Amino acid sequence: MTASALPPPTTSDADWWRSAVVYQVYVRSFADSNGDGIGDLLGIQQRLPYLRDLGVDALWLTPFYTSPMIDGGYDVADYRDVDPMFGTLADFDAMITDAHALGLRIIVDIVPNHTSSAHPWFTAALAAAPGSPERERYLFRDGSGEHGELPPNDWESIFGGPAWTRVPDGQWYLHLFDPAQPDLNWRNPEVRAEFEDILRFWLDRGVDGFRIDVAHGMIKEDGLPDVGFSTMTTGRRQVELLGKGRLPYFDQDEIHDIYRAWRPILDSYPGGRMAVAEAWAETPQRLARYIGPDELHQAFSFDFLDATWSADSFRKVIDTALAEATIVGAPTTWVLSNHDKQRHVTRYGDGEVGLRRARAAALLMLALPGCTYLYQGEELGLPEVLDLPDEVRQDPQFLRTGESRDGCRVPLPWNGDLAPYGFGPHGSELSWLPAPATWRELSVAAQNDVPGSTLELYRAALRIRRVHRALVDGADGVTWLETEPGVLAFSRAANDGSTELVCVVNISGTPVELRGYGRALVASAELTGRDGVVVLPVDAAAWLERR
Repeated sequence: MTASALPPPTTSDADWWRSAVVYQVYVRSFADSNGDGIGDLLGIQQRLPYLRDLGVDALWLTPFYTSPMIDGGYDVADYRDVDPMFGTLADFDAMITDAHALGLRIIVDIVPNHTSSAHPWFTAALAAAPGSPERERYLFRDGSGEHGELPPNDWESIFGGPAWTRVPDGQWYLHLFDPAQPDLNWRNPEVRAEFEDILRFWLDRGVDGFRIDVAHGMIKEDGLPDVGFSTMTTGRRQVELLGKGRLPYFDQDEIHDIYRAWRPILDSYPGGRMAVAEAWAETPQRLARYIGPDELHQAFSFDFLDATWSADSFRKVIDTALAEATIVGAPTTWVLSNHDKQRHVTRYGDGEVGLRRARAAALLMLALPGCTYLYQGEELGLPEVLDLPDEVRQDPQFLRTGESRDGCRVPLPWNGDLAPYGFGPHGSELSWLPAPATWRELSVAAQNDVPGSTLELYRAALRIRRVHRALVDGADGVTWLETEPGVLAFSRAANDGSTELVCVVNISGTPVELRGYGRALVASAELTGRDGVVVLPVDAAAWLERR
């Protein structure tokens, strides 16, 4: 099917992204259609009915473009094609057609900060001379020291070690991540024109939005000045400043010119095409600058993900995010896990405690106004896999720092008693990362239609979120209710005042009585009764309705 023949999204609501529930698909680990142990686009297509029935509105697909896969596809060699590992452009067209027919929108990752070292531009740069147009697409510099034998400055890679690699003719090139991911020079008009064309390529194929990788990173401070400290000199990694302080290679003011050029492109297509930034900034105010009618639609709120398991921490983060959303006139974006962070079941304590808290956090998040991003497998209550053998880990960060993101990327368990639990077609035993034996009890099939399962909890909450008037047409804020210490309670009301939804989360350490909140709609743990009063257990949440 040609791009021009693709059907439009099933709804004409241009503001769909303001309250959407977006499901992140880590393509390599979602579903394998051909038995090679690697997830692919056809696998996603086959599982679209599951996602429709789960109740999400859109899918965010991690990179599936042509890539050497040094960093799981975030090292792109061709931005306009599908890596054979994942299928073909025809597979993508078929998948997005079926997604739209089921009422699901598709958001794709775009990686503009850097390319793969296998990208034709970079191979041409290596073959060209210093100062050539080919090298001007990237950030090549002469070294420091008497003979240029030292890096141009003290910048460090996010993955650990220096951010510079020397080439045979003596120059150095910048890579804020792996050496296989050279940073582009976004002050070069050719780079800007290329990515504007890439946006149009995928918009023409029907994508509904973009998640922008390292959206804060494309512009570097003039002169590339030193940070002033490094791991080698102080033992303190520069990445520790991410989201907390200023770095000369992140969140430069000039970056907003790029997004002001992108927004008219998105607006020129029908159906509410959108963009969400993976951006880190030192203050909420600076992060808010990425959002607006002339820039991007959303930016992830990682403060919610980083909140500790306490009522005070969650309330502070929620209040700050809602206040900033009011200022910029855009919705908040809530997220508990993603492909770069330890799964929140494990962050909250692992085991039964972690799962109990994760279920409660899900109800808290889904009751808040704005857009929510789910990470694949959280609806199953999957924990981080902490005991992967070193020899199977593929995260380039692991090789440089010993830290690994592979534990949250283990392929999903779909069915069966033996790993890889239906990840591939019937009889397939291959899986690019091994799943633990305990996951047989967490598979989709093991939880499907089982009352009280995490999967059914998500389905119930998402079903209510889609139809309850207080969540559908209520205000963009929350009304906090007075409670005992350690308990969060807020209400959201329908615009006409006819009904309220109350969300209560018990982080107090003792069961709490729910008085005056109305009838229970859904709860993350079994509610008990005492003298006609509903009791909410420890580390649990409930939605109640009052009229």
